[in-house]
Amino acid sequence: MLMRLVLAVQNRKVQRYVMANLEGGDVQVRPVEGKRQAWERVVRSCGDIVVIHRSLIPKPEEAGISLLNNLPEKPTTVILHESDTPEAYAGLVAQGADVVLHADVGLDKLLEAIEGVLESRRQLNRGDQLDRRGRIRPVITDFTSANHEMRLFVDEVLQVASSDSLLLILGETGVGKEHLARAIHAESLRSSGPFVSVNTAALPDNLLESELFGHEQGAFTGAVRARRGAFELAHGGTIFLDEIGEMPLQLQAKLLRVLQDFEIVPLGGERPIWVDVRVIAATNRDLEEAVREGHFRKDLYYRLSVVSLTIPPLRRRREDIPGLVIKFMDILRKRVGRDIRGVSGGALDALCQYGWPGNVRELMNVLERGMLLCRTGMIELEDLPMTLRSVVTSGAFFGEEGAIPASWEGKTLGEVKQEVLEQVERLYLSAALKKTRGRVGEAATLAGVHPRGLYGTMKRLGLKKEAFKKV
Repeated sequence: MLMRLVLAVQNRKVQRYVMANLEGGDVQVRPVEGKRQAWERVVRSCGDIVVIHRSLIPKPEEAGISLLNNLPEKPTTVILHESDTPEAYAGLVAQGADVVLHADVGLDKLLEAIEGVLESRRQLNRGDQLDRRGRIRPVITDFTSANHEMRLFVDEVLQVASSDSLLLILGETGVGKEHLARAIHAESLRSSGPFVSVNTAALPDNLLESELFGHEQGAFTGAVRARRGAFELAHGGTIFLDEIGEMPLQLQAKLLRVLQDFEIVPLGGERPIWVDVRVIAATNRDLEEAVREGHFRKDLYYRLSVVSLTIPPLRRRREDIPGLVIKFMDILRKRVGRDIRGVSGGALDALCQYGWPGNVRELMNVLERGMLLCRTGMIELEDLPMTLRSVVTSGAFFGEEGAIPASWEGKTLGEVKQEVLEQVERLYLSAALKKTRGRVGEAATLAGVHPRGLYGTMKRLGLKKEAFKKV
């Protein structure tokens, strides 16, 4: 994240020295000019670190320092004072100052103290990011599949994940575009930096520009404090622009300039701010068609689509559904607080035959509903929504007019048999590995096969024993 250093010292020499030595990289120096409104500007500056002369803090002093410490950014405060007495130093520390220095400490000493505070702040930010990743850390292996098309897709992802190239992720609603973006970030050289997600379709046009690029105090009615935008917050990491196809045309032009120069200008601001970010965009729209219709800029489309990745929909990889059911139910048990063992054969048939217009997200929602409603410890067909039950109860496995499932189109009977066999193998072996907590020898005994043969089957199906050790 780009760190904002607010400098309220009323000394041009100090300002110039600090800016010359610290401006750039991950530090943005914001000098506060003038004395009349200096305090108001400091409070509304959205700073991470505030260096302020004691004379600019209003009385009562303790209340002023407390206000600084309780700002949303929780800034680190460095206070410069004129008194040489130990009592003055101790008093400011007791009131909540993080660092107290004499105003005449010398430029080198002041710079050294500020650099120490900056490094502490960096470590604090890194710790926060590690905490977030510890709670939810998507990985590219989440997309491991037995489906040939999906395997090619994962190979392509692995080739570009570690680069710094701009990426465009395409796919239908619910296929996991943001999950993939987070996984790519976790595998990249920027994994220790922030991941900032912005849904460009979820905000009104007049707020989206501020959300992306930030604003200064007074930039528009109601802007009582400065606010950092997503690009600035993502400095050193990755910004994910979801639903990019819904972005208004006037903002598309500004985004294009940012992608060319990686400089942003907040609303109401004058100085450009350089940001070091990787941009990953995503959409479920056909951008080429949007370009032809005049809804999306051609130059922005070409800039975004240097590398594009299209996630296959779930209906084109039905052989993955049994494995996804097991994986999602393991996750959902903790959320719903119920020990549901699995799904019945009839329910699994329905899950495998359904068309899944909402893709993986819909599958997870259906399983959560089933786990909440089931009464037998096993999700039965009647626990599923009517849209899924009708697939089986209407005898529509081949469709009303005898149409075969889409995944069987163009395949021989032998190929279809192999596909179904792989589904059964994956479901059975996943259950055996889950029961033995990833111990392959014991799972092989349950399955009545040799461990060496089981290892080969697991490799072919994309099953890893590590995934079952903590189940």
